[in-house]
Amino acid sequence: MNSSFERLMADAARLTRAGDLRTATSAIQAALRGTAAPPEDDVIDVVAREIDADRDTGRFFAGRFSQAAGTRDYKVYLPPGHRGQPLPMVVMLHGCTQNPDDFAAGTRMNEAARARDFVVLYPAQAQSANPSRCWNWFKHNHQQRGRGEPALLAEMTREVAKRYGVDSRRIYVAGLSAGGAMAAILGEAYPDLYAAVGVHSGLPVGSASNAKTALDAMKHGTARPTGIEGRKLPTIVFHGDRDTTVHPVNGEHLVASCTGAAAREFERMRSDNGREFTRHVYRDAGGRVVAEHWVVHGAGHAWSGGSALGSYTDAKGPDATTEMLRFFLGNALHAGA
Repeated sequence: MNSSFERLMADAARLTRAGDLRTATSAIQAALRGTAAPPEDDVIDVVAREIDADRDTGRFFAGRFSQAAGTRDYKVYLPPGHRGQPLPMVVMLHGCTQNPDDFAAGTRMNEAARARDFVVLYPAQAQSANPSRCWNWFKHNHQQRGRGEPALLAEMTREVAKRYGVDSRRIYVAGLSAGGAMAAILGEAYPDLYAAVGVHSGLPVGSASNAKTALDAMKHGTARPTGIEGRKLPTIVFHGDRDTTVHPVNGEHLVASCTGAAAREFERMRSDNGREFTRHVYRDAGGRVVAEHWVVHGAGHAWSGGSALGSYTDAKGPDATTEMLRFFLGNALHAGA
């Protein structure tokens, strides 16, 4: 019996126990079909999955936010027993063609939030803003504090955090692909709001200023991306070294923009499911970890360690969700930051 089948059936059993019978049925059907992670060059039509509100599984529900830069839908996950206590929050930015339900299923972030007691916010890109539902990281008017999508996402973060009593010192942002590139922008533009950043298969700030330069950066990387000057947030980067959608050199450049002259150490290991990876750790002069760079060997454009219930996932790799959370929860904003 292959590991993909076993993992899907384990997901189905867990979802059944949680009372989410519709998604459990989808998992069983996927296992019987022998469903694998989708080819990275395909455009995927994602079917939204609703997770039922339940006192044992937490609540996963939709909302809408509007401000000067526009209106966006979102989904929020609140863990069981949430009564407004000051929990951490992770903002999750999906990739192109994805949506919050798909991204939640693929990353298993809600399951992690249920186990570790934190809030998750999933902003949804509107198709009217980008036909492929990509965050517009590559447009110059969406790369700065107080403008465009960064301003909208930051204000949405503040609004949701205030509404649910989130601990304002422990708000984190992560994303995949276009979402990863936008997460990097948010981290640089709003170091007073986010405490740490996670970028999976993304690009550094300043890689592009229009669609043409975006394609060049995705295919070849940018030699000297021009990021925003100022304090750099702790950043964890995941990237597959066989990624043909966003060149792996972008992960190297992103880490370089965050670390400067930080000392580096590294180790090469193998995940429980068989993929080798190299983990690079960067420390400042005081010994504090300022960045991690996980290079997943043999992996393409996919969330490492993710579930086949979502698109763009690679179950064989190290668990990016678990490792990002470990990294995030070790960081908090200082008073007056």
